[in-house]
Amino acid sequence: MARDVLLNFVSIFLQILWLLILVRVLLSWFPVDPRNPIIRTLFEITEPVLAPFRRVIPRIGMFDLSPLAALLVIQFVQQGLPRVF
Repeated sequence: MARDVLLNFVSIFLQILWLLILVRVLLSWFPVDPRNPIIRTLFEITEPVLAPFRRVIPRIGMFDLSPLAALLVIQFVQQGLPRVF
């Protein structure tokens, strides 16, 4: 019972994180005000996840592939969660 609750919590958390990273990527295509409280909050939530990927994956021109790598890892972890629990 507790295991299922924990699995659901982690799964929902990872889905929300995945969605927030995707929103951040989509917003990078538009001029947004970095002082906007919503944008700042989005960056504060997603940056701790993306920063380690940025240290490993270099930019390719103007393309930052760290969000793609983070999304793939989150997806991989989500698929493996039921096996772990």
